[in-house]
Amino acid sequence: MHLDYALILTLLTLLTGVVWAIDRFWLRKQRNADAEPEGAHKTAEVIGSFFPILLLVLVFRSFLFEPFKIPSGSMIPTLLIGDFIVVNKFSYGLRLPVVNRKFISIGEPERGDVMVFRFPEDERINYVKRVIGLPGDTITYRNKVLFINGEPVVQENGGLWVGEGLNRNPPGRRPILRREHLSDPPHEIVIYPDQPDRNSRTWTVPEGHYFTLGDNRDQSLDSRAWGFVPEENLVGRATRIWMHWDCSRGCVVFDRIGDKIE
Repeated sequence: MHLDYALILTLLTLLTGVVWAIDRFWLRKQRNADAEPEGAHKTAEVIGSFFPILLLVLVFRSFLFEPFKIPSGSMIPTLLIGDFIVVNKFSYGLRLPVVNRKFISIGEPERGDVMVFRFPEDERINYVKRVIGLPGDTITYRNKVLFINGEPVVQENGGLWVGEGLNRNPPGRRPILRREHLSDPPHEIVIYPDQPDRNSRTWTVPEGHYFTLGDNRDQSLDSRAWGFVPEENLVGRATRIWMHWDCSRGCVVFDRIGDKIE
């Protein structure tokens, strides 16, 4: 079951807003200025007092920043299981909550962005992947190497990837790091040399869509499997890690707090 927190927050804000308005413009006029409110008047006053707080949270979460938790290893080594990240909601334009309709255009995704979006096959789920292909691009993935519009993306070997705690290597596997020069600065990806490449093919990104990949290339369910991300599904750009929680390593892991996501 996936709770729609945006819908719940919006409904609570509307409900408390209506009660606040009734109390502010009608019930208060019926009360004696020197008397303590009683019964329904008191209840309305208490419920209405939550409205400014909920409205502030709704505005902040809908238009500015929103926290997300990373539940899987598809973005290793950039993001780890247990990371809590901050997403910039206005990077790709301001959108109305619940209906997700953009009403102010501010910017568009750039190649290399780590992007949060609503999963096209189940929009109740938020995914986080890296933007690889922009509208009109031709993307090829062959032998674990990216080609963009016919040009290979340079990769440099970076040694073995050794994970810790929740992110430790699968038993018997020896993944390696590669530094991929997709954008500036380059970023690291993880490759499993012993895993066959079953995703070799070419895609052309349609207008109004984006092609995304996980940095853990052989352990990611991404555009290679389910297709493109429509522009209307964009949520925002991942910017910072504000906490890492892994109780196999002492619960709060302080060395990742505040790290910029690149």
